[in-house]
Amino acid sequence: MRHNIWVSYFAAVFAQTPQGWVGTEAMLSEAEDVDDVADLMREAAVESYGDPVVLLVEEDDEWFAIVRLDGEGDPRAFVSAARGDGLGALLQELVGDVPDGETAGDLHLLDDLGVDAERLVELGERALPGDALATIAELAGFGEEFDRLRD
Repeated sequence: MRHNIWVSYFAAVFAQTPQGWVGTEAMLSEAEDVDDVADLMREAAVESYGDPVVLLVEEDDEWFAIVRLDGEGDPRAFVSAARGDGLGALLQELVGDVPDGETAGDLHLLDDLGVDAERLVELGERALPGDALATIAELAGFGEEFDRLRD
């Protein structure tokens, strides 16, 4: 299923390495499905020898998503405000059918990185998407890499 991604978005992949977190911008405009997203994340993991790998996405400061990949497992995701079009539709494939505007997905995907389910839901419901991702990156330990890529 091809998704047209023409809106303004920020996406970055962060891989945890023995030396710390390494971040790189992610180009999702060519992704046709979630397998393409997972491949992009695996590529970042191989290049940095990192695991886990976390993808942070924010679109037009309207919503954000987090996708996590551990080793050869399937990607898991959390979406702050599900959408049925473009990039949102692509990521929604990971969280299933959810009414537009609702938070959805794996609330525990960042528990071991310092962002528990309660905090994740709070950020999804109450913070601006860019601010939420900055907070998540800081709590998870890759705030400096996130800031470097956002500037």
